[in-house]
Amino acid sequence: MRNFVRQKTIDCGESYREIDIYNYSMTQKEYARRKRSKKEKISSLKQRDLNDKNAKRYFTQLGNLNFGDDKTALHVAPTYNDENLPTTIEEAENIVSNYLRRVNYRRIKEGLPALKYILVTAYRFAKDGETPVRIHHHIIMNGGLPREILEDMWTNQRINWNRYKKDQEYRNSIKHLGYVNADRLQSGDTGITPLCVYLASQPGGKKRWSSSRNLKRPEGRNNDTRYSKREVEKIIRNQEGREFWEKKYPGWTLTDDTYGKQYEHNEITGWAIYLKLRRIRQ
Repeated sequence: MRNFVRQKTIDCGESYREIDIYNYSMTQKEYARRKRSKKEKISSLKQRDLNDKNAKRYFTQLGNLNFGDDKTALHVAPTYNDENLPTTIEEAENIVSNYLRRVNYRRIKEGLPALKYILVTAYRFAKDGETPVRIHHHIIMNGGLPREILEDMWTNQRINWNRYKKDQEYRNSIKHLGYVNADRLQSGDTGITPLCVYLASQPGGKKRWSSSRNLKRPEGRNNDTRYSKREVEKIIRNQEGREFWEKKYPGWTLTDDTYGKQYEHNEITGWAIYLKLRRIRQ
């Protein structure tokens, strides 16, 4: 079977790109196809770790692709006070789903595009290991509606929008389900990766996430002729840095010198290179 080096490019918006360079073979391709068809019920610890790593990576790519270049995008963080605290995760997700439906309806009424979002529901378990505590949500969404409107909509009350727009006292009377804060996304050299990493891996807690159907999905482009196995080994041996990669990919540079490039060795597949790139600002 033919062995080769594959370059996989995943563009996550206009400003952020990930590139994987790794050994591949038709044997591996056939093995992957057969493994997908088995539907194994139980994964090994190593496989679960890999699945978790890939899931977090996909989450980060999805966030950057859809919101990393949107200067109006928001991070909305709703919580619950004691009076409105849901007792189950399903109840909390029903509440936040109704909130998102109302937000989308408000956007349409205001002549804005449909709502795009990624929703994370985070929580911990009590000592009994079953009761969820500290349930709260994080929502990354497209902008357009004022932040104070998004915050005031986190309520069980039916809002009279004619009064809302004219009467400050009425706006102040709205009772929120809990503390809620809406902030503009802070996109830097790594896009919104720091926020995505935080949301995808909250230490000591649990999380479930979902997204709207109208999001773009990250897709990889494969090139199986750009690198040779010998060239990859030379790059790793020389520990090539920023200048080398800027010549390889004009217009792009490493997001940083630590995490922008990673050289990893697998006892089966050999060496691999993982790059995180940002577009060079003129």
